Amino acid sequence: MTLDQDAIWTALPIPAFLLDAEDRIAEINPAAELFVNSTIKGLREVPVFDRLAVDAPLDEAFERVRSNHAALFINDVEVSAGNRPPVHCNVQIAPMNDPAEHVLLLITPREIAGRLGRAHSVQSAAKSAIGMAEMLAHEIKNPLAGITGAAQLLSMSLSNGDREMTDLIVAESRRIVKLLDQVEQFGNLSPPACKAVNIHDILDRVRKSAAVGFAANMRIVEDYDPSLPPTWADSDQLIQVVTNLIKNAAQAAGPAGGTIHLRTFYDLSLRMRHPDGSGVPVPLQVEIIDDGPGLPPEIAGDIFEPFISGRENGTGLGLALVSKIISDHGGWIAVDSVPGRTVFRISLPVAPKE
Repeated sequence: MTLDQDAIWTALPIPAFLLDAEDRIAEINPAAELFVNSTIKGLREVPVFDRLAVDAPLDEAFERVRSNHAALFINDVEVSAGNRPPVHCNVQIAPMNDPAEHVLLLITPREIAGRLGRAHSVQSAAKSAIGMAEMLAHEIKNPLAGITGAAQLLSMSLSNGDREMTDLIVAESRRIVKLLDQVEQFGNLSPPACKAVNIHDILDRVRKSAAVGFAANMRIVEDYDPSLPPTWADSDQLIQVVTNLIKNAAQAAGPAGGTIHLRTFYDLSLRMRHPDGSGVPVPLQVEIIDDGPGLPPEIAGDIFEPFISGRENGTGLGLALVSKIISDHGGWIAVDSVPGRTVFRISLPVAPKE
């Protein structure tokens, strides 16, 4: 490869494998090294199917590509490498048209395109909800104060039996005010005051608090990559994010409890695209995994939208606030949920070098 070709190969944001005529690995790019958790030194001349498991007959696909000298696309297959769980992917195979019959194998995780595509709409919905929150909270709280005061005055002249109704009015009014306080918190979140932050310090702080409080009935397991560089973030806001996600996991498990896994790792294949077209890597990955019942299927795709909640009496603002905070940090958040396994994944940028 020339220097320019090397630069393109290295910059590819998806796993790419160059295979020889025997379907052995000749070269892989950095994204592929992360995908299989190994370097090219340990993979060169290794049969690709010794490292990748694909639920599609790729050996037949390679033969067709070489014989027809034409690219082949295979959509919606599961690909796994090593001990990592299978990932839904689109696979592209292209001939190199050289005498050695090399082929290029590209693997595109579908979660990357789908989730990044939803990030902008979620952020826009959150901004719209903020404007509505600021207006409604102000307009509703004033008359509620009058209703509460009138009910309290009225109760002074009523019998004990009739006073139950005024007490109900006061209690419900206070509940609505409490809800409006949460709405105002959602709308008044200040921009993040970012600095270099060790994400493991954030996770440990929340874990310790959760273990003696709202997640006391849960087993919390850590699986950290100690080599992660600092992220560029507001530590207080990230604590709010992680606290919300762990609390949701504990509430979903109920009194019986369960297990929460906190996992961190590095993934160079993920980039956030700005409106000007530039792409910014978000390689720091944080996963909060629980073994609870999973999200209701009817709301799983909209769980980060404001006022969408899977809990009875839930406000639907917690995860919308989480989404807004992560978006304000230049990152993104996504969720995969099936009964017995729900994964919230946060992707964050690396702190700039001083």
